[in-house]
Order: sequence, then C-alpha cells, then structure tokens
Amino acid sequence: MPVPLHEAKAALFRNIGHPIRIRVLELLCERDHAVHELLGAIEVEPSTLSQQLGILRRAGIVRQQRLGGEVRYSLMIPSIGELLAAARTTLGFLLADQAQLQADLDEEASADVEGTA
Repeated sequence: MPVPLHEAKAALFRNIGHPIRIRVLELLCERDHAVHELLGAIEVEPSTLSQQLGILRRAGIVRQQRLGGEVRYSLMIPSIGELLAAARTTLGFLLADQAQLQADLDEEASADVEGTA
C-alpha cells in the first residue's frame, strides 16, 4: 500500500529538519562541495557531519561522488532551494508577527505604568 502524501511530506521534513542538514543544503544550493569544504563552513565534528550527510543521502536528497582524493556532495533535487526559500519567507512572516506582538505588549505595559503613576 502506498504511503499517503501527507506522510511522505512529513518524512521529507523530518529528513531535512536538523540545523546541520539545513546548513548543508543551503551550501549545496550554492554549488557542489567537498566534505572538507563543508567542514570548513560548518563547525561540527567530522563524525557528526558524516551522520547528517548519511541521512540526506539515504533520503535521496543529496548524492556523493568521489573525485580524485575527495568526496563531493551535490543536490539530487534542485527544488530544495525553492523549499528553503519558502521557509525563509515563512519565517520572515512569523518573525514580523512576533515583532508586532512584542510592540503591542510593550505599548500596553507602558500604558499600565503610566496609568498607575
């Protein structure tokens, strides 16, 4: 029996839903990277990066290729960049709403202080 679409979407988000994996994907959206380049850009232990790359690889989101003495990673799905851009846009809206809420709370607190003075 095929997996329902909503479960497949949830699995995709679980597979990319880690700060290190997000950063790897952001870097790979720019260009292919060798492992040593990823390590230079993301301050994690090599074993941690290896684990996270393995998750992305098993999910079919990235691929590795050995070129000479180095292993290079690239995106298998170019639309990952669009997904990350949509996440940035969504986060911007959420943060704008939170900033407005904070401003409203600050204004209310100021009015309370002035009313009791």
